[in-house]
Amino acid sequence: MNYTEVKIYVKTEDTERASDIAVMAVPYGIYIEDYSDLVEAAWEIAHIDLIDEDLLQKNRAESIVHIYIEEGNNPAEAVSFISDRLTAEKIDFRIETDGCSEEDWADKWKAFFKPTPVGERLFVRPIWIDDYDAGERAVLNIEPGAAFGTGTHDTTRLCLETLDKIIKEGDTVLDIGCGSGILAIASMLLGATEGFGVDIDELAVKTAKENGKMNGLDEPELKFVCGDLADKVTKQYDVVVANIVADIIILFSTQVRAFMKQGAKFIASGIIDTRADEVVTALQSAGLKLVERIEHGGWVCLVCE
Repeated sequence: MNYTEVKIYVKTEDTERASDIAVMAVPYGIYIEDYSDLVEAAWEIAHIDLIDEDLLQKNRAESIVHIYIEEGNNPAEAVSFISDRLTAEKIDFRIETDGCSEEDWADKWKAFFKPTPVGERLFVRPIWIDDYDAGERAVLNIEPGAAFGTGTHDTTRLCLETLDKIIKEGDTVLDIGCGSGILAIASMLLGATEGFGVDIDELAVKTAKENGKMNGLDEPELKFVCGDLADKVTKQYDVVVANIVADIIILFSTQVRAFMKQGAKFIASGIIDTRADEVVTALQSAGLKLVERIEHGGWVCLVCE
């Protein structure tokens, strides 16, 4: 099997946090280059102080976290996911993919993003592809740019498929950590009459607004704002969706009920299967009832009410 290699360069003091984030994107394994304690480790392990000259030339102030994306998966989702999370954690970084800088990669990854039917009612179409057949499905046109959310990553697909089953005509939807805006836009195409998305990344919010307009959606019906979790939310919704990470969902679990109407659903995704039980406990402790748990590819999507 062929793989796409992604290299994440960070300061050595940020290695552990960066590797934790990298594992969220590719739960089946990473490889870390960290030479910060090269001399000490060589002496401790082998009791020698003679070290290969090439190793001595390695940058000891910087670590490289390597991840490998399996053939057939979309590397762009991993890159944007990691970029979003590192930025949120205020970790300085740069990313290379197969020897390309992150900027050069911006166009190369488009080869992995194809028109895709999702669930029973949706069809996700990258805007640079004109040859497609959506049948009677609602077409969601998207240009994700650097924002997370094309619909090909397991976490996003799980959310889209769940929204496809849940959204009813006239619903209102809140999307926490909206990224490209794909979930809020999909909800509107599925029959929701109002969507509100929040993201800490200004570029993601800009991208989400542009994607909304490409689908004929704009304010006041569909609105995206820059903010932290729900600090910009002032009302209650029929559906709340958060495709983020386990720690943030646990944090948000203490707030989410304030933004849910009576009988509302909360869709939580972006959860690695090894953290799912922990998230379920937090949601139940916050007074939410788990009604469905969906798993795919090592990721879990939870539906609560």
